[in-house]
Amino acid sequence: MTDQKHPAGIWGAILLPINQMNQVDWVAFSEQVDIMCASSLHGIYTNGTAAECHNQTDLEFDKLTEIVAEKSLKHKKLFQLGVSHTNPRIARERLKRLTCFKPDGFQITLPDWWPPTLNEVKNFTLGMEEVADNIPLILYNPPHAKVLLSLEEIANLREQVSSLVGIKCAGGDQDWYKKSRDLLNNFSVFVPGHTIVFGKPLGANGSYSNIACLSPNGAVMIWNLIESDIDKAVEIEMRVNNFMQKHIMPYAKILSNTGLDKLLAAAGGWGPISEKLLWPYDSATPEDTKKIAEIAHRELPELF
Repeated sequence: MTDQKHPAGIWGAILLPINQMNQVDWVAFSEQVDIMCASSLHGIYTNGTAAECHNQTDLEFDKLTEIVAEKSLKHKKLFQLGVSHTNPRIARERLKRLTCFKPDGFQITLPDWWPPTLNEVKNFTLGMEEVADNIPLILYNPPHAKVLLSLEEIANLREQVSSLVGIKCAGGDQDWYKKSRDLLNNFSVFVPGHTIVFGKPLGANGSYSNIACLSPNGAVMIWNLIESDIDKAVEIEMRVNNFMQKHIMPYAKILSNTGLDKLLAAAGGWGPISEKLLWPYDSATPEDTKKIAEIAHRELPELF
């Protein structure tokens, strides 16, 4: 299903359990990683948006990375390490330092304080490759990135950076997927979890999945249904999108994407994750979590 050079399938984001003192609860964090390693997820990853990568101290970054790497290796779970930072020099130093853990890939984002030119994008990605010790790179280029690369620009970058094996992006319509197949052959394209049923038959290779925040095993169940019962998979994804649009997206007026992901995880109830975010960001309330949990279990029972 997936390997180091060509990642595929449903991957789950490691999240941060936050205690009442606005600190990471490391006991709960360790328990969460064990649960995710024991799940049917094809792999796990650190320091995406859901993991509050933008709001960690260096000590927190190092500690969570070490815990995830050690437990993934122990459980023989594929894992990727996110090294994203607004400062490209710090991101590069992180990547170089973490090659000792031998992850199955490094997730990187483009420099974010000042939007890089295409030549600077190339300089950055080649610089990350130079210190990656032949470990594959996956570019995380979400809709809120300051520089959104076109498919043509991704294909050009891939030609210049041999260790760039995949991208996380928003996906698109049928025409977008046709162009993706033409330009990005033998390259892993990851799309959002709530569009994977639409995307996989058109060429999507997997998802760093928001639906896995709600239910890790449920997200994999939907992925498997694409092959065994596509009609059922389509029907469930329609209900998933209705749930997201009707019940989750209204919170986007007051919460960040991280807040939405942690609300989903808390409502899913699969591990010791609450809706709470690190200061200074707003979180959903426990009452919100209870309400969303009831709706999710009622409207999407197959996921649980």
